[in-house]
Amino acid sequence: MEWPGPIALPCPLSAGWQRVEQTVLPRSAGGGFSAGAYSSGNDTLWLLSDGPNGSIGRWQGLRQGGLAGLRPLAPLPLPQPQPMDGEGLVLDGASLWVASEGRLQPPRPAELLRYDLATGQLQQRVALPIAWQLQQGSGLHSNGGPESLTRLPGSGALLMAAERPLQQDPTDRVRLLRWPVQRKPVQRKPVQPAAALQATPLQPLALPSGWGLTDLLATDRGLLGLWRRFDAPDRWQARLVLYPLPGPDPAARPLVPLQQWNLDSLGLPRDNWEVLLAAPPLADGRTTLMLVSDDNFNPLQANHLVRLSPVRHPDCKP
Repeated sequence: MEWPGPIALPCPLSAGWQRVEQTVLPRSAGGGFSAGAYSSGNDTLWLLSDGPNGSIGRWQGLRQGGLAGLRPLAPLPLPQPQPMDGEGLVLDGASLWVASEGRLQPPRPAELLRYDLATGQLQQRVALPIAWQLQQGSGLHSNGGPESLTRLPGSGALLMAAERPLQQDPTDRVRLLRWPVQRKPVQRKPVQPAAALQATPLQPLALPSGWGLTDLLATDRGLLGLWRRFDAPDRWQARLVLYPLPGPDPAARPLVPLQQWNLDSLGLPRDNWEVLLAAPPLADGRTTLMLVSDDNFNPLQANHLVRLSPVRHPDCKP
């Protein structure tokens, strides 16, 4: 299984993050990037496009050359019998898991999908629980998730999140769904995941309405969430939020943010930041996160890539 490795947080948490490098992908690289992962074994960056045909862009060279050293590989197509809207990505041995967002018009169910990592062939389609399924007046909002997928430390379970509260839920919680992934004892290959389990929900940002959760990254230090807000015609905002790791009780009070960081204050381009992933460390050993923006296939937007490193004061422990 691919695991992001140790991730340091700012120390103290209020110290925030430093932008260490930034670039823009050329239009020829594709667009609509909505989820990503980094494979340390072969130094490969994977970015999932939310285009209806489904594909994953791939690059190598990040570990040694940084963003300026990325070398494009051939994209991996994800053929399937109907259009999909990939919003979450987890690499898992010889497979990859994708959270596909649903819509009412045209009808498209929200699902958990598994693909072969080498060929891109669809291997499994897993329906979401009834409470999550898109319906008039209940379930996910159309184009409202699932918006993210990550792997929990320890158990290796997949954690899925809605973009905002389900239609039948109060406005103070965003639901999380945990998928325990069973494995064959010999091949260690993932098989049909066990029944999905509700987890303790997250509390949305205590800011003006309109914020949506676009990505999650589970670490041994807590759960990092990427939030965004859009105000017409062209104003984007972004926040990075730290939560405790969720427990198994869906009826518990929603998890309150431990810290939130205004990413706009770092001078990031005001765009649709959708992707959060653990990136390799810098040459001096500092850990990094990567953010990627989704250009929405809009010529007025771009696919920005940026790496952040936590600010840590000298008296903080390693």
